[in-house]
Amino acid sequence: MSVLAAIAVLVILIFVHELGHFSAARLQGIHVTRFSIGFGPVLARYEGKQTEYTLCAIPLGGFVAFPDDDPESDIAPDDPDLLRNRPIFDRAIVISAGVIANLIFAYFLLVGQTATVGIQDLQPGLMIPQVDENSAAMVAGIQSGDVILSVDSQSLGSFPEATTIFIDKVKNSAEQPLSLEVKREEQILDLTVIPQSNEEGEGKIGVGLLPNVHLNRAQSLLQAFNYGAEAYQNVSVLTLQGFWQLISNFQENAQQVAGPVKIVEYGASIAKNNLGNLFQFGALISINLAIINTLPLPALDGGQLVFLLIEGLFGKPLPLKLQEGIMQTGLVLLLSLGIFIIIRDTVNLAVVQELIQQIGL
Repeated sequence: MSVLAAIAVLVILIFVHELGHFSAARLQGIHVTRFSIGFGPVLARYEGKQTEYTLCAIPLGGFVAFPDDDPESDIAPDDPDLLRNRPIFDRAIVISAGVIANLIFAYFLLVGQTATVGIQDLQPGLMIPQVDENSAAMVAGIQSGDVILSVDSQSLGSFPEATTIFIDKVKNSAEQPLSLEVKREEQILDLTVIPQSNEEGEGKIGVGLLPNVHLNRAQSLLQAFNYGAEAYQNVSVLTLQGFWQLISNFQENAQQVAGPVKIVEYGASIAKNNLGNLFQFGALISINLAIINTLPLPALDGGQLVFLLIEGLFGKPLPLKLQEGIMQTGLVLLLSLGIFIIIRDTVNLAVVQELIQQIGL
């Protein structure tokens, strides 16, 4: 069920993206011939007055088709309601509407989570879920549920930086006293711990560490919108930082690029632990989908906007054959990359790895 829930979230986000394109076109009276979710064999089809609606077997994308691309269309080439005959601004609205829809939908997902199950908010410090018996932490008086706020007068801040700072301090302080500021319920305590030395000469205190997470649940509709806005800002900043790290250190971080298979695996894991967190998972993927589509690459919305920018600057579009060549090349490259990532992520799935070991490959 958790896998199906994750797939459902992915399909909904694709639907929202394509619905953005479709709605922006139809509200302007622009002809649309097909609205499709998924690729491959058609599972369901509905023939509307102007548009065909289809649901296909492979839920890894979708598209909105215009008669501009159909050489067999019976619509006159000079029809003012063809997308290509509309002013640049009208076309830009249609092209960017999918991204805008994903960004707006992500916000309302977070509002929905804060209004229902609540949303996790990272707080400064590290939580201690367990304290080992006879450990340095137990000797120092540290208890399960305590929150470590600072070590040697250095504030830990939030996860993940807090974990790095604390572990480094402990490792480098074997048999040396460390002063800790600890929060226990509503009390602030000053404790001293002396890390024990392990076989490598590094310090250890015998505790389990978790991010200090507070669950924010809105008590009113206005509070839900406020909490949702805060969560939206946090998720957006983290996503942009992640993209910048990927671009600036691509060789080191290329393996972290995830495709649909890995995304579903993450989503299934989240749904298995807490179904309510699918709201936040959906918001994260929706914002990622929006950012990816703004990249100035052929076959993406960003690439289409680049064509419009060139047309606006030079007063005429690039030759149609050149545009088609660029788009087809970009599409082939993106599909090839997508297939590679899907195969890689599938092979790395735990269930596939177990199967490979069983058959002795």
